Amino acid sequence: MSSAAAAVSLPTGFSVLTTFPDLLFIPEFVFGGLVWILVASTRVAYHLLQGWVMFVSVFCFTLSTLLMCLYFCGAHGGKSSWIAVVFAFLATLMYVIHKGFSLLRWKSS
Repeated sequence: MSSAAAAVSLPTGFSVLTTFPDLLFIPEFVFGGLVWILVASTRVAYHLLQGWVMFVSVFCFTLSTLLMCLYFCGAHGGKSSWIAVVFAFLATLMYVIHKGFSLLRWKSS
């Protein structure tokens, strides 16, 4: 496959909200807000666990917001770049670390 055929142009501005993968920004904000509300209003025995859930939620929400702002501003120049790769790697890394420690805690209980 030639590089010209593989080149993908990314949307900029509010056209970001009309393409499929980027359209998921809207439910991310809605469900992210619901997570914050529900976690903040829940009483838990170990507050450290609630703090960890809030940290992960706020961190992912912040990264999603930053990525959406970069798309709105057109910082990617209309071409695919390292930004989607880095954020995808960080999100995957956070999920793996969280699941690993959750499994360790589950096995020790």
